[in-house]
Amino acid sequence: MMEQNTELISPTVIIALGCVVLFLCLQRKNLRRPPCIKGWIPWIGAGLELGKAPLEFIEKARIKYGPVFTVFAMGNRMTFVTEEEGINVFLKSKEVNFELAVQTPVYRTASIPKNIFLTLNEKLYIMMKGKMGTFNIHQFTGQLTEELHEQLENLGTQGTMELTNFVRNWSKSKRWLLALFEKSIPDIKAYRSAKDNSVTLMQAVLEILEMETNKLNPNYVLLMLWASLSNTIPVAFWTLAFVLSHPDVHKTIMEGISTVFGTASKDKIKVTEKELKKLLLIKWCILETIRLRAPGIITRKVMKPIKILNFTIPSGDLLMLSPFWLHRNPKYFPEPELFKPERWKKANLEKHAFLDCFMAFGGGKFQCPGRWFALLEIQICIILILYKYDCTLLDPLPKQSYLHLVGVPQPDDQCRIEYKQRI
Repeated sequence: MMEQNTELISPTVIIALGCVVLFLCLQRKNLRRPPCIKGWIPWIGAGLELGKAPLEFIEKARIKYGPVFTVFAMGNRMTFVTEEEGINVFLKSKEVNFELAVQTPVYRTASIPKNIFLTLNEKLYIMMKGKMGTFNIHQFTGQLTEELHEQLENLGTQGTMELTNFVRNWSKSKRWLLALFEKSIPDIKAYRSAKDNSVTLMQAVLEILEMETNKLNPNYVLLMLWASLSNTIPVAFWTLAFVLSHPDVHKTIMEGISTVFGTASKDKIKVTEKELKKLLLIKWCILETIRLRAPGIITRKVMKPIKILNFTIPSGDLLMLSPFWLHRNPKYFPEPELFKPERWKKANLEKHAFLDCFMAFGGGKFQCPGRWFALLEIQICIILILYKYDCTLLDPLPKQSYLHLVGVPQPDDQCRIEYKQRI
């Protein structure tokens, strides 16, 4: 009897097990992960190879493995996306998180603990986005012009200008700046504009901080300084270098400046929103410079598994997008290696829209809140320098270094600019 039951049950069990195996196989197929570059050293993975030349590594991996691939390095899984579907998920998915992806670099930069950063980031972002948004940005032109005039006075009548040492010296000056800011906070809080008694951006930041904690005020001041200067100065440097290395562009810009402000000289000029709108070529040059010298990566953290193409990206992965290489994709930017400011004619800058797939300022919910202020600052800076000084490059336009993943790439060689004050 037992033998008969066994004979009857066995086919049923076999069929059931077969169904389970088939289901698991289908599930595994549905949960297919991207190709992974693991390296051969535990935990370090491909970290050594990636660290030698990160930007080159990313592009070679894209060519070899396709538009979605994962790199295992230093205990982290980093999944890179390079085409439309991956970009859309990166920017729009609710299952990826900006704050969790950047909180470690924020801690390393300004020593702000994870819990404080996660609590305050969105509040500070909303406030900054409002104060530096397109409706308010024109309010900064007068003050920026005055302050930049003062800074240019420090250059003297002639000399050379080198802007590449700022980022290199940042880590050395961090502790000193932190101590200085801690002493300066009472003065920052007490300051009021002589014109309208308005609150400054930094005061608004401190007000929000004091609602949550009084311990990290100087840290956030330090973070603000880093965020506002770490990329702005290199972009201004690269813009001048590109303009001065393209005589036709330089000539057209100088003709525009002379038309708007009169013959270039050492005199002070007043730059307003009206004048800026007449000098669109300068803005195009800045945006084209940023396109060519965009950050190596921007990142999000995957909170729940997400689907991209026929791959499933598991939770815990860092989802990576490379603006540097995205901006070199001829599908989005024809003749990508050429400096072509005129391509920005197609951007609807009047409505504050960039070209499609321009990702230098990030995108989605946490797009850089200071992008319009940064562009304004660089515009005014370029105008004043070219109006007051006759500038010449002493060295060929350098190539960008392929060693930096975060922020604007640095030049791989010196680039000295000789300047002489106009009469």
